Amino acid sequence: MIDAHLHIVDPRFPLEPNQGYVPAAFTVADYTRRTRSLGVRGGAVVSGSFQGHDQSHLRAALAALGPGFAGVTQLPPSVPDEQVLALHRIGVRAVRFALRRGADADPARIERLARRVHELAGWHAEFYLDGSALELLAPVLRRLPRACVDHLGMTADAQPQLLPLVERGLKVKATGFGRVELDVPRALGEIHAADPTALLFGTDLPSTRARRPFRDDDVDLVVAVLGEDAAAAVLHDNAAAWYGLPRPAASA
Repeated sequence: MIDAHLHIVDPRFPLEPNQGYVPAAFTVADYTRRTRSLGVRGGAVVSGSFQGHDQSHLRAALAALGPGFAGVTQLPPSVPDEQVLALHRIGVRAVRFALRRGADADPARIERLARRVHELAGWHAEFYLDGSALELLAPVLRRLPRACVDHLGMTADAQPQLLPLVERGLKVKATGFGRVELDVPRALGEIHAADPTALLFGTDLPSTRARRPFRDDDVDLVVAVLGEDAAAAVLHDNAAAWYGLPRPAASA
């Protein structure tokens, strides 16, 4: 498995309350223990809203997890080019816009930053949003060279806008089954039918603020809906290709 969406919460590094929420610790050691039975060979460590623009947690997590893992980070529009390139050298491969957690939703500013990091380092943009934000940002997503949406788009009302974007190359994370407000099997089937390379499975561990946390049988659901051959791509191949995993070793 390539786990396309996980969070590491290490109390050694700064945490910022987001909408009054601060998560419990979930370290690299915790993650490794929890996923030992899943055959995880790599993944994407995603900065949470509660980690702000701090990069120390991501640097430590990627160093501990190794070249099978890439990073997804949050950045201010004013981030210097040199910082983006330094983050690329340690394995960061995407910028994240957590619109559902209060991030700036201005389409023009989002597009400028997403294009800049793509031009600098080839990064894609990841979006945590719901149906209303997806409708607002659909023109931007159509123009971006590489983009991905978290958690199946979150809500059923996102699907009419989501599927045409998938047909144009948008990737969608098959994650957060315990937090979404939609029919998960139906969404999996429709997105896969629109583009078999679109779905990227992830555990969403430690499932912060979800109604129910990730369960191992979420993997079984993907296999049951898509079949073993298609599920193999969703559980591994699609994300490995999207994030370029395993990534090259960091240069000095």
